[in-house]
Amino acid sequence: MGTKIRLAIEGVVFEAELYECQAATGFIASLPLSAALSRWGDEYYGGIAAEIEEDGTVRTLMEVGEIAFWPPGNALCIFFGPTPASTDERPRAASDVVPLGRIIGETAGLLN
Repeated sequence: MGTKIRLAIEGVVFEAELYECQAATGFIASLPLSAALSRWGDEYYGGIAAEIEEDGTVRTLMEVGEIAFWPPGNALCIFFGPTPASTDERPRAASDVVPLGRIIGETAGLLN
């Protein structure tokens, strides 16, 4: 079981569990942090001050509730539905992201 964290987005607090991986360890080392988030379809993303390296886990197809790091933008991404890059109902990142963890429970509060 990975480290649990809390994310506050638009005044709603979500509990998340990070994966047991080197990327998540790098993310944990940067905590606490804050970011100005933008929305791209059903994804929030924002630049963060963290040193997270790409590894063999990179992918573009994500699951609802997953949290990832987007290296080109040095950004944290939170996926909660289809994005403009999606070809079906699943979230798809604009390019490869490094999965960090996932929100525990409902993500409906992100749909504001």
